[in-house]
Amino acid sequence: MSKRHVKNSRDRGGRKPPARGDGHGGDGHASAHVAVSSKPGYGGPLEQIDETCWRIPRDYKLGMNVEGRIFADQRLIAQIRADQAPEQVANVAFLPGIQLASLAMPDIHWGYGFCIGGVCATDPDEGGVISPGGVGYDINCGVRLLRTNLPQEELGTRIWQLTDQLFRRIPAGVGKGGEYLFGGKELQRLLREGAPYLATCGLATPGDLEHTEAGGCLPDAKPELLSERAIRRGGDQCGTLGSGNHFLEVQVVDEIFDQQAAQVMGLAKGLICVMIHSGSRGLGYQVCDDALMKLRNVPARYGIQLPDRQLVCAPVHSDEGQEYLGAMRCAANYAWANRQLLMWQTREVFAEFFGRSWESLQMNLVYDVAHNIAKMEPYEVDGRRKMLCVHRKGATRAFPPGHAEVPEKYRHIGQPVIIPGDMGRASWVLVGQPGSMQRSFGSSCHGAGRLMSRTAAIRSAQGRRIDEELAEQGIVARCRSWKGLAEEQPAAYKDVSQVVDVVHRAGLAKKVARLRPIGVVKG
Repeated sequence: MSKRHVKNSRDRGGRKPPARGDGHGGDGHASAHVAVSSKPGYGGPLEQIDETCWRIPRDYKLGMNVEGRIFADQRLIAQIRADQAPEQVANVAFLPGIQLASLAMPDIHWGYGFCIGGVCATDPDEGGVISPGGVGYDINCGVRLLRTNLPQEELGTRIWQLTDQLFRRIPAGVGKGGEYLFGGKELQRLLREGAPYLATCGLATPGDLEHTEAGGCLPDAKPELLSERAIRRGGDQCGTLGSGNHFLEVQVVDEIFDQQAAQVMGLAKGLICVMIHSGSRGLGYQVCDDALMKLRNVPARYGIQLPDRQLVCAPVHSDEGQEYLGAMRCAANYAWANRQLLMWQTREVFAEFFGRSWESLQMNLVYDVAHNIAKMEPYEVDGRRKMLCVHRKGATRAFPPGHAEVPEKYRHIGQPVIIPGDMGRASWVLVGQPGSMQRSFGSSCHGAGRLMSRTAAIRSAQGRRIDEELAEQGIVARCRSWKGLAEEQPAAYKDVSQVVDVVHRAGLAKKVARLRPIGVVKG
């Protein structure tokens, strides 16, 4: 690993930098694959189970192996009906080995194969499959939250200068490379080891790794399975934000709902936090694209009939399924390293801006969660303990108190669940609850969910200055283009507070704190 500027890796990790890799390539954020469907709304059945859940009956389509379930309330269900995403929930129910139900969170909207907000668990021992559409193009797109000991008053009007400094230093934009360069054996190690590899370079602390989902690494990653193009695209994009809905936000803790949990996380009303949302960039996009090409004829080979070719899949226990999992884990590990380096650069900016070390500012990682991933996890289904392949596509892990995979610090309160909203309203911190294990394979929502396609959002923004509109609300927004802000304007999204309210009332995750944006950096 080397850096473009004068601070080389010998300064950080005690090793001589290797030759620069030649990876450039595109963004890796699959904005073309997350637009809300332009088709007519869903016309099929939706039966209300309770105040926060609706059913698509199994007999809706011949071939559904389980029913569909969508977490929503009366306020959100009309928006959900206006989109074709429920049809995708029904289609996922065709997958072999699927357990309990094809699930969707309240931020559901149209996606590639699976809806965004989709959760699906399959049992490999019952012919269960792995489907790249259930992970998404931006593999391990996810969110991390840093807290600080800075009260908002100490920052004051200097939020303009701080946001500008972050915008200058944090690489953002389509295909944008960064200052950390990986090639050869070092990139191979990064893909195998994820964020823990950065600890050997002096770019991650034990606390950072402890407070990252899965410790920042999925085992059994196989870099040798990646295409040359995927490897090239990964060379200079680790530590870069990307574009689309990726962001870095300076936020203020606006309200506390669970004082005990907030105190454990170091959150208090009025304190400054930073939220980072990014994924595996061009490398992850290429891994998905390559997999879809390789798997397109595999379902027929195994006698699997699908209602949508975008649901291409392979049995988990097959060679093809294992190859995709090995490659997907590389991209997941890359994404955790990416967010770690984004956080490290953010700490450097804060230290320079305030003239204090990041340690003295107590810029500690609260938690990092993935929301485009497939993982092997144990669950009890119909009284039997099973090891399942859990697809979360625009859904966040939400393990409850006492779960062995929750860091010791949080084990008595539950896993932190970080839910970003749009850049004009709010984001949320929750903790996982027992209901998630019973109802949603340990999952919660991952964000607000789009209401408008990107094209519609751009159309509605014609003649407007979104940055000026946000400035009137006290929010400083910096972006590489007018189009970037137009696509991501607040009106393009559902109200995240309504979405969070559903998962709270459904018992999947419990509200802890609401965070208000004051400085936004986008690609």
